[in-house]
Order: sequence, then C-alpha cells, then structure tokens
Amino acid sequence: MKSFFLACIIFCQLFTGVALAQDKKEKQAVTYEELYDEPYSVNKLFIGFQPLYGELFATNVNAGYGIEAHYYYQDKFDIKANFRKTYSSQFFDFNRQAALDNNTDGITTKPTVFSYYELGGTYHIKDKDESGKTKMVLYKKSFKGNRWAANVPLHAEVPCKVRKIMGARLGGIYWASSIDLNRVLKAQDLTNASLTDQAGNGLPLQLPPDPISGVAKNFSVYGNMFATNIYLGGSMSWFRNVAVSFDKYEEGIDDGMLTLFFDILYAPSLQLDPITYQGVDYSTNAIKTSSFGFRAGIDGKFNRTLSWAYGGEIGFRPSVSGQGFYAMFKISFPVFGTSLDYKVESFGK
Repeated sequence: MKSFFLACIIFCQLFTGVALAQDKKEKQAVTYEELYDEPYSVNKLFIGFQPLYGELFATNVNAGYGIEAHYYYQDKFDIKANFRKTYSSQFFDFNRQAALDNNTDGITTKPTVFSYYELGGTYHIKDKDESGKTKMVLYKKSFKGNRWAANVPLHAEVPCKVRKIMGARLGGIYWASSIDLNRVLKAQDLTNASLTDQAGNGLPLQLPPDPISGVAKNFSVYGNMFATNIYLGGSMSWFRNVAVSFDKYEEGIDDGMLTLFFDILYAPSLQLDPITYQGVDYSTNAIKTSSFGFRAGIDGKFNRTLSWAYGGEIGFRPSVSGQGFYAMFKISFPVFGTSLDYKVESFGK
C-alpha cells in the first residue's frame, strides 16, 4: 500500500513538472516598438455624464444621475465641478418618498429633492514623471468569441513614464435632502414635543383616535436639511499615457489617470427647516447636528476623446448627529475629452 501511494505521488510530481514545462514553452517572449510615452500630453478638459450613481447615506439613501467636468491647467492646478440629483422620489430618493407616503395630514412642509453640488480645485505641489512599468494584455484579432472567452490572456510588462502629482485640495459643497425626523428624534432621545412653536407648544405625539377603530396613530414627521460644506485635503495622482506596437499582437495602450484623495469636511451652515403643521412653524433647534466630517475617495478616467470614468467615496458627512456616514459610487459614460487646442499654423503662398 505504501508503495502504491509513493508511486502516485511521484506520478503527480512528474505530471505537474511536464505541465509547467509545456506552459513555459508556450510563453514566448514578445518584442515591441514604443509609439509614444507622454504622460504630460493629456487632455485639458473632461466632461462626463453620469447615468447612475448610488449613495448609501445614513441621512437619506439616494441614487440618480449627474454631470462632472474636470479641467487641467498645465502642471499647475486642476479644477473640478460636479452635480448630482435623483431621477425621481421612487428612483431613488428614499426619505422624500417616505415623506410623501407617511407625512401626517396637516404638515405642509414639502419634502425637498436630494441634490448635490461640488466645486473645488487641486494645486499641484509636486508634479513630475518617474520611471515605472505597466502591464498590457496581449490580444490578437483571431481571439474572438468562445476562443477569447476560453483563453487565459497573456500580458507583458512594458517600461513607461509615470506622472505623479501630489496635490493640495480646497473646495465647497452644497447639498439638500429630505430627512426622517421620526428616526432622528428617537436616536437622540427626543420626542415630537421637542419641536416647539413660538409659544413653547410641541408637536403632538399621536393623532386623535380614529372614530371607527378608536386606535390612535403615531404622529409622523419628516423635514428638510440644507448643508454648505468646505473641504480641505490632499491627493495623489498617477497618469500614464503610453502606446506600444507588439509583434504578432495588437497595439497596447495604457492611458489611465488615477487619483486618490482624502479631505476634512466642515459645515459652516447646517440648516434644518422648521416643520409647518396647520399653519404653525415648529422649530427644529433641539435636534443636534455635527459640523465636522471626512472622506476618502478614488477617481479614475482615461485620456481619450470618448471614454468612461469611475469614482467612489466613503466617510462621514456633516449632517444630523449620528447620521453622517455615507458610501458613494458613480459611473460616467460618455466622457468627452479635449485638449482645447484647435489652432493650426498657416503660411502665405
């Protein structure tokens, strides 16, 4: 029996060695010719439409569409603007839809649409290129359909220049959202009675009993929050813009532009509107808010005339105390890129 197991082990080792030898034999070296390697020759302006973003925000889960623009001025600085908004209350503005469905009759405060505006810039503290590498997939036109799907693609490492940008970020953010005050009051050990009018009277805790069933329903209340934020932080970017021509394979391109960032957020203005019930305004000053937060994120795109981009953030946003956590992702398509250089030389005959 021991001899049998020993023979099996020897057979497996021989088989593995033969397989590895064949695998190594199939991986032949490739040669290439550099077409260009210019990480500083990137487009100056990118404008992208975001057909979908999603945000898991403790204050209000939401999803929708957006527009983003990014402008680079030489190697000095870049400016970015972003706008996001939900498609509708049902897709997807969670607390706005909940307010429309559950707000108590008599409350005339209209739930606001979730919207987000951001404008900021990055000063390039350090902007230089270094020697680096990139991995390019080796592809042939004959690799189509099932053959490409069943094939494990080979890749080659190609030396290239990598533009590295260390930046200092500064900008402003404004956002507006509906908010579930029922949940907020419970989390902060408050009640509807904590929301008072000028005479000191609080909102009712319950509605009058139903004349038929005799059951008294809880008084449901939703409100609106408007926030103005300032952010200050830093970023690190890696730009590649290289193309090579492989023998026996299609051309390889790496024009990725990747940025990681971290910001400290401060809200000089956090406005939680009063609740209007039966024509009387009830103050929301008793609700605690948090003016500080932070975020870490990633942005990626490609140096092309027509392409796509991606991004994401996670952190704590200035908001109602205990409801600042958020995680957001976004996809941009299409993204239009241009160098803004349309001038050509002219000569007289």
